[in-house]
Amino acid sequence: MKLVFFDIECAGVHKTYAKICAFGYVVCDEKFNIIEKRDILINPKGRFELTDRKGDKGIVLPYDYAEFKNHPKFNAVYPEIKALLEDKDSIAVGHAVLNDVKYLNLETRRYKLPSFKFSFADSQMFFMAAKNDFSRQFGLEHIAEDLGVEFTPHRAADDAYATMKIVEAMCKKYGCDFVALTAMLGFTAGKIANYVVTPPQCTGLKRYKQDKNKQKEERSKKRVKFNNNITKKRVKKQGKLFGKKFNFSRRIEDDIAVSIAFVDKIYDLGGSYKQRVEECNIYVADEGDGTDRTKKAGAAGKRIITVEQFKELISDD
Repeated sequence: MKLVFFDIECAGVHKTYAKICAFGYVVCDEKFNIIEKRDILINPKGRFELTDRKGDKGIVLPYDYAEFKNHPKFNAVYPEIKALLEDKDSIAVGHAVLNDVKYLNLETRRYKLPSFKFSFADSQMFFMAAKNDFSRQFGLEHIAEDLGVEFTPHRAADDAYATMKIVEAMCKKYGCDFVALTAMLGFTAGKIANYVVTPPQCTGLKRYKQDKNKQKEERSKKRVKFNNNITKKRVKKQGKLFGKKFNFSRRIEDDIAVSIAFVDKIYDLGGSYKQRVEECNIYVADEGDGTDRTKKAGAAGKRIITVEQFKELISDD
């Protein structure tokens, strides 16, 4: 069995195209002895649009961009890449590999080529599963630094090499080979066939998603209970809070044992509670709360007070 670690760089990505400009790969045996390491440069047939998701900060590829015009288009190198990834004696591995597989899918459609058909593993998911932390994405540079792997970021062949070293380090850590590592982490390979991409999966990620869904359902139930309590309230025409309209941070709202008691007191004192930040004139949040909702209240010029200040406001003294 051979392992094919690969990485893709694009001149630009859109929902209808991915202008692949570099396909880097490292082929090694089961003991991570390198058989071949190579960068395949590709003419992307379009200008470079290297920005992040917000459309401003752009990555810088460690290539001479003008050089790409001297290389073949994707359809010319497609047979070579297809043979490499679909080799029955090899396992394809990438980092955050789902993106790269989607890029291949977009380019085959762009050039009206037959779909790729192969299974693939993800070193990022291996790392997340090993740490049991699926709350955020771990970039290649972060993991490489953590494991002491040196490479040139965004040079496709070097990214592929770093991916290999990450998997090798994990195998050494757990004293197992690649196949045993996937079994230990409960990993199921992703697949692509007939232009349909099935994401990779693992036991830890499934459990994480189930827990997140459960938490979401519990929050939803709490908010329904909180909102139902508000709809039953009637504003008094007197009281020391008359004319004051409150809104709470999400953290306070979700603690319904506290938030419902707070709302009851607000209405007892002649105030009211508004479910939209824009409609309140006093916003209550924990000190140091930096959530979007609190930032929105600040930007709208609302009076922001802490929970302790709110308790003083509703005290009977």
